[in-house]
Amino acid sequence: MAMAKLTLSFLLILSMSCMMGAVEPSSAVRSKSKTYVEASCRSTRYPDLCVQSLSGFTDMAALQSPQQLAHIALSVSLNKARNTRSYLLNVCKELKAMKDKDYQTVQDCVEQINSGIDQLSQSIKEIRCLSKKGVADDSFLLINNVETWVSAALTDASSCVEQFPTRNMSKLKATIKGKVLNVEQVTSNALALFHQFAVSYRATSANKKP
Repeated sequence: MAMAKLTLSFLLILSMSCMMGAVEPSSAVRSKSKTYVEASCRSTRYPDLCVQSLSGFTDMAALQSPQQLAHIALSVSLNKARNTRSYLLNVCKELKAMKDKDYQTVQDCVEQINSGIDQLSQSIKEIRCLSKKGVADDSFLLINNVETWVSAALTDASSCVEQFPTRNMSKLKATIKGKVLNVEQVTSNALALFHQFAVSYRATSANKKP
């Protein structure tokens, strides 16, 4: 888990360096970035979780744009989904060995999380393309693609959560539901932050038209 977080942080540093150039962290930058994250997270469905999951990246660079924040939020969601998939795959092996009746339910959940991972991965590729293109003729298509894919990833996570009852759950089921619910919530936040970026991008594009 620690190695996965370090890897995520390293990849984000490299990606954001390409998007905005190297920035020297400072207390002023961190304070400004933290304020920006907190303000942006207010529009999400889970603002406290949003701040918690993104605040660790305010030391990396000056977070000053919706695009940077959306990119980080999508990367956090992808990382959570991958970690959850690894956990579920281990659970599936154990349940299959025991011929447990809950094996198929968990296996279905793995497939849904897998689908979400593919969609989030594609979304991150598209937002990177946007950062390279600037305002281009196909930019709105890329934005629509990301919104569609992240919405689908959110639906996949929600469908998995719905397979588990709200009461009288075993410890294992409660743990599974908690992990997938976390994926659902950070993905919901990522979608909201991407919407912020999309609105900003469309407004900027409209202003640049002759």
